[in-house]
Amino acid sequence: MSTRSPAPRLLLPALREVYDAYARAAGELPGLPGALQAEVWLSAQLGTLEASAPHAEGHRAALGDLVSTLRAAGTPGARLFLRGLAAIGPDEVRRVAAGAADEMDAALPAWAGDLGAVTAGLVWLIQEGPLDGDRLICEFRYPDGRSPHALAARLGYGDEPTELVVVGDVPALMSAARQAMQAELCVVQPYDPKAVGPRLRTALAPGRTFPDAVHPALAIARHRAAALP
Repeated sequence: MSTRSPAPRLLLPALREVYDAYARAAGELPGLPGALQAEVWLSAQLGTLEASAPHAEGHRAALGDLVSTLRAAGTPGARLFLRGLAAIGPDEVRRVAAGAADEMDAALPAWAGDLGAVTAGLVWLIQEGPLDGDRLICEFRYPDGRSPHALAARLGYGDEPTELVVVGDVPALMSAARQAMQAELCVVQPYDPKAVGPRLRTALAPGRTFPDAVHPALAIARHRAAALP
């Protein structure tokens, strides 16, 4: 049920229709099967917002406006969007998003508590050739081992991210990698999480320029990188 409040005052009122579109799209969230799918969905929305921002100040203003719009919408999807922002969103918006979500009483799915609650596991380095860069496979799980998944990040020259993918079927991914290794198409080896964590956090730091294909997974990739040692 919606308990929509009056339209909020915005820092960037010209984008009101954009924020309203996000609030309407949030109606998809409660119907998703779990936290991983929700985080992937949320990351894609946040990636679009970041890619469209002309500068860091504009991005921060847009995030604040989005929180205000979602709070005013008052729907279960809007509250879930805010919970997702509090879990995997940019650091500067997490606290205010959490507070806004706590002010709402819209129902949440049973998996909402899993948002952002991941533990890092094994990390693998896949090298396919000197010109292909490094592919890092970082495994994660939700509480009680639920929804094991991996972040697959390909880093090119200067550790520029050229591909970010969230993989749900980790055994199939690693099986394919080992088959490629047996065919001498690549090298697969364990990687120290204490080494890959700082490397990924630097590669994904806000303020850098990213390829368009990377933006949809940036938010969830940054969250997972922060979960590494």
